[in-house]
Amino acid sequence: MNAKTLLRLACCVLVASQCVSAGAQPSDASPAAPTTSSATPTAKSARIANRQLAKKVRAALSKTKGLDITSIAIRARGGSIALSGSVPDATQIEKAGTVAQGVAGVTSVKNDLTVREVGQ
Repeated sequence: MNAKTLLRLACCVLVASQCVSAGAQPSDASPAAPTTSSATPTAKSARIANRQLAKKVRAALSKTKGLDITSIAIRARGGSIALSGSVPDATQIEKAGTVAQGVAGVTSVKNDLTVREVGQ
């Protein structure tokens, strides 16, 4: 064998040994990762919880007599609710905020509702 062939063979053996050792991970490291990540909420679970809370608020608003919710947008984030859009008269602004605050899981309400002008 000449020197080039011997050098190529040594490089191949080195690369192969590195690949094998990189793939060998301690088996006790894998179960620890899911345990720590399940303790903290993931972005996906937070989005799901926010959507569910917004649906609860929308359901409560829709059941409230004398409240027109067709132009109300509801955003939820970590228990905080933001109401935006418009309602036909000023009394409905306060009513919507009060109803939203009464929903289980709501920690705060930012009420940015406005009175809809006639003809809109």
